[in-house]
Amino acid sequence: MAPLRIALAQIDTTVGDVSANAAAIIEAARKSASAGAELVVFPEMTITGYPIEDLALRASFRRGAASAVESLAADLLEAGLGELVVIIGTIGPERANPDAPNRLPTNRAVALQGGAIIAEYDKHHLPNYGVFDEFRIFAAGNETTVVDIKGRRLGLAICEDIWQNGGPVEALADADLDALIVLNGSPYEQGKGHIRTELAARRAAQVGAPVVYVNLVGGQDDLVFDGNSFVVAPDGEVLARLPQFVEHLGTWELADRGEPPHTARVFAELTEAEEVYRAATLGLRDYIRKNGFASVVLGLSGGIDSALVAVMAADAIGGSGVVGVSMPSVYSSQHSKDDASDLAQRLGADYRVVPIEPIVTAFHGQIALDGVAAENLQARVRGMILMGLSNQEGHLTLATGNKSELATGYSTIYGDAVGGYAPLKDIDKSLVWELARWRNNHAIDRGEIPPIPESSITKPPSAELRPGQVDQDSLPPYSLLDEVLDAYIEHAEGRRELLARGYDEAIVDKVVSLVDRAEWKRRQYPLGPKVTALAFGRDRRLPITSRWREPK
Repeated sequence: MAPLRIALAQIDTTVGDVSANAAAIIEAARKSASAGAELVVFPEMTITGYPIEDLALRASFRRGAASAVESLAADLLEAGLGELVVIIGTIGPERANPDAPNRLPTNRAVALQGGAIIAEYDKHHLPNYGVFDEFRIFAAGNETTVVDIKGRRLGLAICEDIWQNGGPVEALADADLDALIVLNGSPYEQGKGHIRTELAARRAAQVGAPVVYVNLVGGQDDLVFDGNSFVVAPDGEVLARLPQFVEHLGTWELADRGEPPHTARVFAELTEAEEVYRAATLGLRDYIRKNGFASVVLGLSGGIDSALVAVMAADAIGGSGVVGVSMPSVYSSQHSKDDASDLAQRLGADYRVVPIEPIVTAFHGQIALDGVAAENLQARVRGMILMGLSNQEGHLTLATGNKSELATGYSTIYGDAVGGYAPLKDIDKSLVWELARWRNNHAIDRGEIPPIPESSITKPPSAELRPGQVDQDSLPPYSLLDEVLDAYIEHAEGRRELLARGYDEAIVDKVVSLVDRAEWKRRQYPLGPKVTALAFGRDRRLPITSRWREPK
């Protein structure tokens, strides 16, 4: 029996744009057929985009998706692709749900061939943790599906089905499979790639056949899907791997039983710093593109955070689409202004200088403010300028705060916290420096000029809202602060556990107090790309009004 050539179509879909998603499927199907594939597999919820959240509950949305699948089957046939088997994800019709009083749709995979649906499968395990709430919007499937293609028995599963024990994988263990096909919408997290391949290898061993794992790529609101699709053998060998953070079509051949497994190209995985950088940049690019923006505006202070955000934006949409605004006050240092100008020139950005002193002075002429209120006024004037330019010229405003600042409340609400998207929202200050150094070194390796001025990386960080101010006046060193924040936020350790780790009591009490008092600010902060296991937002849901304090 000849090998079965399978195409893995790692594409970037858009939630709700069923016609564009269908067109992308047809284009990838054409390329798959040209590459000699007899089967092409797409990610989870390909027609609808993913995740669809409460759109699943709209009858009009379900009808639109069903119509798109019907039209897609006919269009594939008309395009001369009727012999190709095309496996896609979509939303299924409503069905009785024993765990809820109402009928709910399903998260479905369908196989198309010859202008018709030849097989269907409904996702069994519906995740209800972290960023997922599928248990609330979908009904669970309870049957397994095996598709026969060219004499090969291929089982179907969807994402969470292989993460949970039991369910379809266990039921397919004795199904005499030649391969297990898994459609995925698995968001990126640091370190998740190896976890996926190790898990898939265990499932491959369980069913005694290779696992073909096809994952979504692209940004959707605060989620980033990294692609990184692969094929893994029952012995754990990776037989094929697609690249991370880009659309890609790869092929792999399923050998006859008893024959050694075939291997295809195995793209190397990226370093952790490059992974995070490309994840945040992809999330930013797709948020800009999918929401109809052509340009962004942000404040350029000369500091590391705004520099890194500006470079990400330039990498995402090109330097000409970046409007960088320097808004110096009487406290702004000359080196900061010089660094901002230098950065903009390196990126080819639209650079503007709008001094804020006249505006601040006029404000003080109407109401007297001092101390922190006066400092925050400067940030709020800057935010007003950026939003004014956004409204006037149609740019997306980017907030430049990082996770450490957001955790401790060191961002001015309605000031530097304004914006539509925050690329560093899930990136702490220590990692900001690491990513900046990686990006500059990446440029050097390519024979390019490093985009970030060295002094922006090396100088002590400062908001420059009063004379001689630096961040470490009121915060622990960032290397220490980020350790404590990681333990308290991501690992949910309390005061007792933090002290047991050996952290200074005064530092623990200060950091815990700052974090707990800033929940209201975080709730109002713009969304940004999730890159860690626990990001602020849907991952971490705490009450704003709470009198709980860590016991001493």
